[in-house]
Amino acid sequence: MGELFTPTHLIVIAVAAIVLFGGKKLPELGKGLGEGLRGFKDGMKGVTDDGNKPGETAHTVPQNSTTVISPQETTTTRTGETVSK
Repeated sequence: MGELFTPTHLIVIAVAAIVLFGGKKLPELGKGLGEGLRGFKDGMKGVTDDGNKPGETAHTVPQNSTTVISPQETTTTRTGETVSK
């Protein structure tokens, strides 16, 4: 099959792009592509940063706090006291 991106192939691709999109449209397309890639990169960075923080979840339950509701509607507070409502 040979080399896919030889200088001759790249020149043919560049000429085809200029013919299809025109000289004025190419900078706008490049700018849009660059902004899209930058946004994707920032989004992926945010996802990997969120995944690396231990102990931070969307449904974090405070430790040492237990609420127990029985048929008599009693509650156990953080200090361990049972309170009737």
